[in-house]
Amino acid sequence: MKKVFLAIAMLTLGVTVNAQESETNSQTEEGKFVIEANTGSATTGNTSFALSSSNGNTSFSVGLDGGYFVMDNLAVKAGLGYNDFGEAFTYKIGGEYYIAGQFPVGIDFTGTSVTGGSVNWVGLQGGYAYFLGENVSIKPALRYNIGLDDGQEGLFQGLIGFALYF
Repeated sequence: MKKVFLAIAMLTLGVTVNAQESETNSQTEEGKFVIEANTGSATTGNTSFALSSSNGNTSFSVGLDGGYFVMDNLAVKAGLGYNDFGEAFTYKIGGEYYIAGQFPVGIDFTGTSVTGGSVNWVGLQGGYAYFLGENVSIKPALRYNIGLDDGQEGLFQGLIGFALYF
């Protein structure tokens, strides 16, 4: 079932990329770069900033994503993160397409390595890029992480991203 869902998501993203004829914002033109920091949940492998406390235990995560626009509105992105709970290192690689230059949708592969193993997800994300100026946007988004390992369930997240374009 997971493979079917992943195939449908990738097909949908591909059709969206090919079918869109939108006005190009200068921020998302071919050849530009983006650096993004997100706030998010520390419960999944992610490259966001998070702080959580439960039963007297406090943990944090830090990370950044970066990307390059290979064509207008389409960025290839990668990210790195660290979570002190279990000393987990996270990496992410994927793509993000800006529908009409303002509605980013993305798909990525996320992996987390911890002592004694690793955990993997495929992430599907959609949101809105509110541009504050030529080089800055706030990006609220919803994300669904599809667990790829046995017994791993999917998880929804709400994120708020802050992106710099140059």
